[in-house]
Amino acid sequence: MAQSFREVLKSDKFVITSEIGPPKGTNIEKMLHHIDLLKDKVDALNVTDHQSSVMRFPSIGGCLAIKEQGGEPILQMTCRDRNRLALQAELLFAYTRGIRNVLCLTGDAVVVGDHKAAKGVFDLDSAQLLKTIRQMEAGKDLGENELDGAVEFCAGAIVTPEANPIEPQLIKFEKKIEAGAEFFQTQAIYDLEKFAKFMEYARQFPVKILAGIILLVSARMAKYMTENVPGVFVPQNLIDELAAAPKGEAINKGIEIAGRMIATIKEESMCDGVHVMAIGREEVVPDILKAAGLAT
Repeated sequence: MAQSFREVLKSDKFVITSEIGPPKGTNIEKMLHHIDLLKDKVDALNVTDHQSSVMRFPSIGGCLAIKEQGGEPILQMTCRDRNRLALQAELLFAYTRGIRNVLCLTGDAVVVGDHKAAKGVFDLDSAQLLKTIRQMEAGKDLGENELDGAVEFCAGAIVTPEANPIEPQLIKFEKKIEAGAEFFQTQAIYDLEKFAKFMEYARQFPVKILAGIILLVSARMAKYMTENVPGVFVPQNLIDELAAAPKGEAINKGIEIAGRMIATIKEESMCDGVHVMAIGREEVVPDILKAAGLAT
């Protein structure tokens, strides 16, 4: 990468990020293929951290692979699985290996995942993790002990613009900014009018907002997300559009919809960029970018 992610955020560029889902096991060939496919097409690549509380290859391992292949990684860190000792230690390790970007997350509840007997830690939340990073940058750990070598990260968080009610999200959003968030990658958005209203509020703060775009692969998926994923609402017209696609063509319709939304967001300067999530279908991200007119 010619520029660091922080440098890209500071520029006037329409920022594009995507994410890599690590495997459940030691076979990382598919992950490496996806990294190679996307590293030069986006400005940075997130690596998910036991997404949906499902145990997988670690985020930091995927980030190191991105570095090795010449990409720009964003380390996702959830507070669900580690206490403050382990979180700080991982930040130290990440910094020494050249990882400079962190997305701070509280983490999904354990009960939604595949290890329901696991104990959630939640020693810190995402805002406290952001504060931890800023304190470590000042040369001290959370115990007020001096660090022999500080860290420096471009740190971000998430926000859910279509949450209903929205007020608790706005409180969390401001709290994360106060804690030191430089950028936000949003939960999936599908109602651009609602998103535009959120952005009217968000523009008063000096942070970059990347709109989350999750690829819809079927009408069934769209309905499921609306009914089961907090803060995600797929409008009925999009569900109908997916349902009307010929057999076997729903994913192509989903690519078209995602590309159309990204193009509108860019053309109308609604926010600073997009975060494209294909969730297990990373190979079609280039097709989404092409549909949006952003292919390189």
